[in-house]
Amino acid sequence: MGGRWIERWEPEDEAFWREGGERIARRNLWFSVLAEHIGFSVWSLWSVMVLFMGPGYGVDPAGKFFLIATATLVGAFVRIPYTFAVARFGGRNWTVLSALLLLLPTGLAYAVMEPGTSYGTFLLVAALTGVGGGNFASSMTNINAFFPLRKKGWALGLNAGGGNIGVPVVQLVGLLVIGTAGALHPRLVLGVYLPLIAVAAVCAALFMDNLAPVRNDTGAVREAVTARHTWIMAFLYVGTFGSFIGYGFAFGLVLQTQFGRTPLQAASLTFIGPLLGSLVRPVGGALADRHGGARITLVTFAAMAAATGVVIYASVVGSLSVFLVGFIALFALSGLGNGSTYKMIPAIFLAQAHREGLAGEAAEAYGRRVSGAAMGLIGAVGALGGLGINLAFRQSFLTVGSGTGAFVAFLAFYAVCMVVTWAVYLRRPSGTAPVPDTAAGAAQEPTARLGYAEV
Repeated sequence: MGGRWIERWEPEDEAFWREGGERIARRNLWFSVLAEHIGFSVWSLWSVMVLFMGPGYGVDPAGKFFLIATATLVGAFVRIPYTFAVARFGGRNWTVLSALLLLLPTGLAYAVMEPGTSYGTFLLVAALTGVGGGNFASSMTNINAFFPLRKKGWALGLNAGGGNIGVPVVQLVGLLVIGTAGALHPRLVLGVYLPLIAVAAVCAALFMDNLAPVRNDTGAVREAVTARHTWIMAFLYVGTFGSFIGYGFAFGLVLQTQFGRTPLQAASLTFIGPLLGSLVRPVGGALADRHGGARITLVTFAAMAAATGVVIYASVVGSLSVFLVGFIALFALSGLGNGSTYKMIPAIFLAQAHREGLAGEAAEAYGRRVSGAAMGLIGAVGALGGLGINLAFRQSFLTVGSGTGAFVAFLAFYAVCMVVTWAVYLRRPSGTAPVPDTAAGAAQEPTARLGYAEV
C-alpha cells in the first residue's frame, strides 16, 4: 500500500496541468467516483431493505424510519475521521481500505435479513452501513487536492454527483429484485453489491495515486474548526445535501405509509428523485463556476421553498401525482444546491488567504489546506440534516398520521437558509462596489470579497 506516491503536485501551474497534471487528476477522479458510488449505495441499503420488511418482520413504520435514521447518523459522524484519513494514509490507500470496509455491513445484512431477526440486530447492522457515508468525505477531500480552483466546481460536482447516484442505483436494484423475484428475497440486492465492492477496491489500488504534498495538518483542522464560515456553510449544506440524503432515504417509506403504495409501487418511484438530484449536481457546480456559488445557492433555496409548498398542498389534499411532482423537484433542486455550496467552500478560504495578506501559491496552498479540512466538517454536519428529516417524518407520522407537519418545518428551514445566504454572501455593505464571487474574479482581484460581506 506504500506505492504510487506523487511527490510534486502544482495544479494551479498551467504548464504543469497541461503537461500531465490534468490527465492524472481525471484518472483519479473517475475511480474515486466508482468507490464513492458504491459507498453511497451501501449507505442507502436500508432505504431499500425496509421495503422488503413486511408484517413478518414485526417492525412498524416508526421503527423503519429509525433504522434509516441510524444509518444516516453514523454516516454523518464518520465523515470527520474519513476527511483526515486522506492526509494520513494517502488518497489511494484510504480509498482501497474504505472500500473493503463496506464488505462488513453488506455481508452482515446478507446474514440477518430475514423474519425473526431481532430489531436490535437490524439496528446494529443499519448503523454499520454508515461507513458508506464516510466515503463521500474522504473522496471529496482527495479530489479537492487534485484540481485547480478554476476546475473545482465541475470536478467536485462530478465526483459528488457520481457518488450520490449510488442512492437511486441501489433503489433500482431493489426494484428489479422486487419486480422479478418478489419482496421475499432481499438477499439478492446484497449479493449484487458484494462483488462490486471488491471491484472498487481493486480499481482504486491499480489506478489511483497518493499526493505527498497533502499531509495531515492539525493547524488546518484548527483553522477550519474556528472559522465561522465553516459552520455557516455547514448550516447551508444541511439544507442542500441534508435534504437530498434525507428525502432519498425516506421517499419510499413515505409513499408506503402516507399513500398506501405496495413495495413494488414504491420502489418503482423512489429512484426517480435521487437520480435527478445526482445528475444535476455537476450542473450546480458548473453554474457556480460561471455565475458564483452564492447566487446559485440563493436561487436554489427559493425554489426549494416553492416546491415544498407544492408538497404541503398535495399532502393536505391527498394528491399523489402533485406530491410526486413537488417531491421530485425538491430532489433536483437539492442536487443543484449541493454542487453550488461545495463550489463556495474553496473560494471562501482562498479569499480568506487574500485577506490575510497571502498571494500566489501561498494563498492557493492555504485555500487547499483549510478548505480540505473544512469539507469534512461541513459534509458531516450536512449529513445530519438527513437524520433530522427522517426523525421529523417519524414524529410527524406518529402525531398526525402524515408527513405534512414535517414539510411545514422544512419550508421554514429553507426560508432561513435563504436569509443566511443573502445576508452573509451576497449583501453588500453600503458604499462598496459589487465584486464577482467566481474563481476568475478572485484571480483578477486578490482582495475581492468573492461576493460576501466579510470573511
